[in-house]
Amino acid sequence: MSAVLPSTYDKNVVDRRRKPRDADLSKTLRAARERLVSRNGLPPRFDRELLTQHAAALKGVALFMPVPIIATALAAASFVGPLPVVFWSLLTFFVYAVLVAVAHRFQTLPTEKVDPKRWRRLFLLAHLFAGSTWAYYASIECADCAGPSFQLLQFAVLLLMIALTAMISSTLKGVTLVAFLPLGVVLLRNAALAPDTVAAAMHGMLLGAIALFALIAERLRRIAVERLHHQAEKDELIAELETARVMSDEARHRAEEANLAKSRFLATMSHELRTPLNAILGFSEIIQHQILGPVGNPTYIEYVNDIHTSGQHLLDVINEILDLSRVEAGRYSLHEEAVDLVTIARDALSLIRIKAETKNIDVVQQFEMHLPLLWADERSIRQIILNLLSNAVKFTPSGGQILVRVGWTAGGGQYVSVKDNGPGIPEEELPIVLSAFGQGSIAIRGAEQGTGLGLSIVQALVQLHRGSFQLKSKLREGTEAIAVFPHSRVLEVMPAVGESYAR
Repeated sequence: MSAVLPSTYDKNVVDRRRKPRDADLSKTLRAARERLVSRNGLPPRFDRELLTQHAAALKGVALFMPVPIIATALAAASFVGPLPVVFWSLLTFFVYAVLVAVAHRFQTLPTEKVDPKRWRRLFLLAHLFAGSTWAYYASIECADCAGPSFQLLQFAVLLLMIALTAMISSTLKGVTLVAFLPLGVVLLRNAALAPDTVAAAMHGMLLGAIALFALIAERLRRIAVERLHHQAEKDELIAELETARVMSDEARHRAEEANLAKSRFLATMSHELRTPLNAILGFSEIIQHQILGPVGNPTYIEYVNDIHTSGQHLLDVINEILDLSRVEAGRYSLHEEAVDLVTIARDALSLIRIKAETKNIDVVQQFEMHLPLLWADERSIRQIILNLLSNAVKFTPSGGQILVRVGWTAGGGQYVSVKDNGPGIPEEELPIVLSAFGQGSIAIRGAEQGTGLGLSIVQALVQLHRGSFQLKSKLREGTEAIAVFPHSRVLEVMPAVGESYAR
């Protein structure tokens, strides 16, 4: 039978057959490759998203776009006549219809079939044609106009269209400069040929407006890119949280299975070990007391004593492991009743006093009198005190002293304190001593018998009573263990009904 573990076994949640570092590296390389592929340094998914927003904005204003065109045509017709205005209006309607059709076509394509570079060029080309219509509008002259009325109309309309284009199409990089490049050429020509300073100033202001709104559009585009970055980070965080939740559920499921397997194992081993142990303890005790007759050989008596002591120790270890397992599994039920903490402490002292006298240890007790009763499980309280006293006797040297105190806490609760003047525990070893099966270096060097479960059981039982456990120790000064029970478990003494009425 092979002792090799199966390949699927892993006590950790993470599957070690995977290579997380390689996965992270490939993810980084893929992101860097996407940035290199994109001309503007953005991942293709960001380019696609910006183009999608641009197409949606174009379709959103498609119904309102004819309004400024019609209004401009009606106003211009009164200055230059209907023929050039009608031609310009039809050309402008056609170009903007093509621009909206391009946006509609983009929206109907699947995301995976969209080439951001190609569609960006297509949109810029369509905007260039749309801007050319406004360049044509700027080149229209009114020979019969007296004063700058028509020039003011052109200035207002062109300024409005530059602003609208910059606001609507800001997610497309460079759209304002590309769209109004023909207009800029016409404005430069008009400024050079302007008959007066006012006309030249208006053309110069429009050129400045193109540059200004190009900067504003670029700023808006960067804000949109930053928002996309934040959205991507949020999506990645949500994905990581979802992955962590799945891993947590898997870990919990495995922990439940492991806990169930442990409980079954302990239940089975408890039965399998207790049955022969009972026989060993029973028969060794019969031989030890020579109930059926003298053994004859004193050495056999010593062997039987060792067998009985070892069997009793093994039974105590099994009982401690089972108690801790029941507490951890939440199956340790408390049979709560009104108990006297001082009485339980005195009973525990009477059980431990023989071992203390054997080592010539002086046990001093300081109990506050007339303490009210405590609502607790008597068996658990007795086990807490016995465990603390057993540890104190075990590690206190011959001729030492143990101080046992029971009294009030500052918050109105009750406490049990066991303090010895033994070798103490190093501060860095306190967490080890308090953990299950943990033993300090002094216990290991002293070869003291024990499983390291005593303090773990004490902690668990105190927590079941919603109390707190403290362990204080200093090297070569001693150790103090304090079990504190909350004020909510102290049964208050109420005055008699008759006395209250008499008052």
